Amino acid sequence: QVQVVESGGGLVQAGGSLNLSCVVSNIVSRINDIGWYRQAPGKSRELVASISGAGITDYAEDVKRRATISRDNAKRMSYLQMNNLQPEDTAVYYCYFQVRIGFVLTWRDLWGKGTQVTVSS
Repeated sequence: QVQVVESGGGLVQAGGSLNLSCVVSNIVSRINDIGWYRQAPGKSRELVASISGAGITDYAEDVKRRATISRDNAKRMSYLQMNNLQPEDTAVYYCYFQVRIGFVLTWRDLWGKGTQVTVSS
């Protein structure tokens, strides 16, 4: 079964840092775009950062100077590092991979179930 699993969330004090990781199962044959989204209570899911298959990164304006997204294709993993966390960063953080599975040429978006990040003031 193809799945995406996030890890690294938890409780962090304001001003602290976190390192999130996500991995996609080894049945995928190709990985294109990877992204991190977050959803705070009562709000819509929003993009935090993304990285293309060519390594081009994009960040939401409010995290641009505090976040770094990276990928390790050999390990089928992505990482999101965030610094100077604030209470408004509290959310469930989701990772997605755009993948091909086996010999199928169609790209699919696979999402994880999310990891909770809580920032205390």
